Amino acid sequence: MPRYGMVIDLSRCYGCRACMVACKVENNTPGAHFWMYVFRIEEGEYPNTQVSFLPRPCMHCDNAPGVKVCPVGARYKREDGLVATDWDRCIGCRYCEVACPYGVNYFNWKKPEKNQYLDWDTPAAQVLGRVTNGAVPPYDNPDLDQPMKDKRRTAGGGQRKGVIEKCTFCVQRVEKGLQPACVANCPAFALHFGDLDDSNSQVSKLLAENPSFRLEEEYNTRPRVYYIGAPPPSAHPRQIEAVKARE
Repeated sequence: MPRYGMVIDLSRCYGCRACMVACKVENNTPGAHFWMYVFRIEEGEYPNTQVSFLPRPCMHCDNAPGVKVCPVGARYKREDGLVATDWDRCIGCRYCEVACPYGVNYFNWKKPEKNQYLDWDTPAAQVLGRVTNGAVPPYDNPDLDQPMKDKRRTAGGGQRKGVIEKCTFCVQRVEKGLQPACVANCPAFALHFGDLDDSNSQVSKLLAENPSFRLEEEYNTRPRVYYIGAPPPSAHPRQIEAVKARE
């Protein structure tokens, strides 16, 4: 059984946020829900400032606080290491949102039809489809409605009103042998995904060859997302959240 994880090379990330767009298109997440978020961090004082970027998916922690506090078992740890949310079981108590130190959880306030960005039957949408040669993201992605290999429905966003949703590492793609959408669409090759237990995998080789760090390690959450290519950011993740709120 693989032990999936992600390695993010901060020296290659230049803040294009293509990963954020790819995530929304693949997972049909509701408006203002960003399962992958790229923080812009500015340090120093003008004119001696330095800007860096920090992509933040779900950490898929081995000691996930959200799993511990879920009263109905909707948030759980899969055998392959992915932390998943069964939206058929979620009761929307939001305990996982409070427990998570990374701010990756989003509560879905609207019914699925209210989250739809575009009515694909309108003339405008049909014109868009012709321009893009049919490459338009369908709102009702069949892959997101199907149970995964563990017989639980955990893929995609906006499926239910009143449930908590978060990054799934694109489980619907991973189970087909594909990379998560953010990894597959990063033009700078800053994101890497694979089996941490496979010494020949790219993620294992990157970790063996480079110093790495993880966010909020002092909480003993044991994240499966590692960062290389830069020292740990001086800004605390909660300070980063304040920056995001102002953007």
